Amino acid sequence: MNKPVLVTGGAGFIGSHLTERLLADGASVVVIDDLSTGSLDNLRAVAGHPGLRVVGSKVSEFADLAGLVAGCGFIFHLAAAVGVELVVRSPIRTIETNLRETEAVLAAAAPAGVPLLLASTSEVYGKSPKMVFSEEDDLLIGPPTLGRWSYACSKLMDEFLALAHMRERGLPVTIVRLFNTVGPRQTGRHGMVLPRFVDAAKAGRPLRVYGDGLQTRCFCHVADTVEALVRLRACDAARGEVINVGHDEPVSIRELAARVIQTLGTGSVVEFVSYEQAYAPGFEDMRNRRPALEKLARLTGFRPERSLQEIIQQVAATPSV
Repeated sequence: MNKPVLVTGGAGFIGSHLTERLLADGASVVVIDDLSTGSLDNLRAVAGHPGLRVVGSKVSEFADLAGLVAGCGFIFHLAAAVGVELVVRSPIRTIETNLRETEAVLAAAAPAGVPLLLASTSEVYGKSPKMVFSEEDDLLIGPPTLGRWSYACSKLMDEFLALAHMRERGLPVTIVRLFNTVGPRQTGRHGMVLPRFVDAAKAGRPLRVYGDGLQTRCFCHVADTVEALVRLRACDAARGEVINVGHDEPVSIRELAARVIQTLGTGSVVEFVSYEQAYAPGFEDMRNRRPALEKLARLTGFRPERSLQEIIQQVAATPSV
């Protein structure tokens, strides 16, 4: 009998979509989630599935984590602090969550040698002026006096810790750097830009664009992100590697706002807000965030399929959460 797959943070936005996909593929799944940013509503469609077990707990506080992990055949570690607003408002929670939960799951996985995929973030590329980010690039992160960079640093420490477990303890690990994943179930509650824009447009409110709006991002549909994660699980050549996962079609935030308004056909307008007003004095943003995807394509044969316009239309058609 195949061992179940463990998904930490499996009641979150990406985690719930991944859980549904794994169950649809015939796997049994154990979700562990403290529901601090996730919700059981995200798992409503599979709530009665015989192959699903949900554990309501922090990873680091679950009493028999070692036993749970040893009984699983693979781990997707997605549990983390999420959203720029949460990072800025709660820096202690951000750092402690990212470090403690990753440390706990790695320590539990190492004795049993359970393969693990760690979800990191494009934020680790920091303030680099490059137009396209490659996994081999040097990283340029801002000073510790600006709390905005605490998230990037804590996730980068997760990467170092995972790779150290592979080198010292032989734990098979794969690291993915996720770039702006969007789609159904994502909320704007913690600052995610596309659902925030869609909610505002639906209500006829101004779409608040931070800064000059010329900063660019690449948005990847969650189904494409999940497809990449599933393929990487089965890819032995990905062990010990850092791999970008996302889309490479850039759009400025100003243009994104205009396209949301046009797609929904509302009377909303764009309102520009300074970073200081939106977050805190001295806030720094990444001007561009576009991934190089050649490594993902070489390892898995996969490239994201859904266009930005398809994503906007689907998010716009999804009831607000």
